[in-house]
Amino acid sequence: MTPRIIELRKGLLKKNDVLAASLRERFREANLHVVNLVSGPGTGKTALLERTLKTLDDSGLKTAALVGDLETDNDAQRLARSGVPVRQIKTHGICHLEAEMVERHLIETGWDLAALDVLFIENVGNLVCTSSFDLGESLRVALLSVTEGEDKPRKYPGLFHSADAAVITKIDLAEPCEFDREAAYAHLRAVAPGIKILETSSKTGQGMDDWVGLILDHRTDREKL
Repeated sequence: MTPRIIELRKGLLKKNDVLAASLRERFREANLHVVNLVSGPGTGKTALLERTLKTLDDSGLKTAALVGDLETDNDAQRLARSGVPVRQIKTHGICHLEAEMVERHLIETGWDLAALDVLFIENVGNLVCTSSFDLGESLRVALLSVTEGEDKPRKYPGLFHSADAAVITKIDLAEPCEFDREAAYAHLRAVAPGIKILETSSKTGQGMDDWVGLILDHRTDREKL
């Protein structure tokens, strides 16, 4: 049965890639910068996004967020407190978001994409499947928490190899967790040479200026293309 499974997987990915390419063109025409956040569960994606949405909103940029989760809408409710448009995508057991899910929920929201500057997609917490599915994003960011261990990139290279940047989260806990920063950087660069690496703390605000700067710089560079 293995060949059949592989054939089905290839078919699913091909269908997803075609739809993702269509979404990417739609986003480009709307001049919308789309950021896909990928990581395992518990890395602090929602906390980082919550602070990011507030920061960008204060700067005058129009943002929105699509939030993926298996069943609950807890994260969406939390992010909605920022005052920006937020939509929950419940995957009902599927361990990743797919381009079709993004397209369907954007249609249902009725958002005017041309009126937005940045759209964030908080993917389902998963270290494997999320790396395989293109969502039409212009920037893919992999998160690594200091509580996960420095060798996570070696164990799940696909997630970090497919990313444009890596953000080490909860850096305020680095010392009590005995986080080896040098080892983490070495593992990240071993699987993704040249990857941009940032350190952040959603609790203290450390590194947030660099993180927001990365988003804005990437958005500006994309507009020049």
